[in-house]
Amino acid sequence: MHAAVKFFSIAAATAAFALAAAPSRADAGHHHATTHGAADEEAFGREGEPKLVTRTITVEMSDAMRFTPASIDVKRGETVRIVALNKGKMAHELVLGTLAQLKAHGEAMRKNPEMEHADPYMLSVKPGERKDMVWQFSRAGAFDFACLLPGHMEAGMVGKIAVKQ
Repeated sequence: MHAAVKFFSIAAATAAFALAAAPSRADAGHHHATTHGAADEEAFGREGEPKLVTRTITVEMSDAMRFTPASIDVKRGETVRIVALNKGKMAHELVLGTLAQLKAHGEAMRKNPEMEHADPYMLSVKPGERKDMVWQFSRAGAFDFACLLPGHMEAGMVGKIAVKQ
């Protein structure tokens, strides 16, 4: 009987460890509650150091499902403060990424609407609120930003970022 109890304890511990170590399928590939340091590089750059900000860009969000301005030009290596100002009466987001990443992330949000954003390239902005991010655009290229709340991106709430050499 003692051997059976010991076997059960080992099996239970092994199963508990396997479950704890397994990635969650509901949120596979999404890191919304993580904290990133300046060393974490995305295809479109990395979190910037506030003391290195060269300029501030204000992006207004509206319930007409538009960003103003809808395009931003920056230089490769430039660190900017992006201020998201919600002029509407509903919540909006400003999320940086490639168009493919934004579309995939938007689809994940439709399946899991309770998802919250905590990454440095994601802002959730309530009506009348303003939030900002500091971002270094370390790679040249064409990137995007969008509101990923269900239906917003599809209604045209997208913008372009041109990072020039």
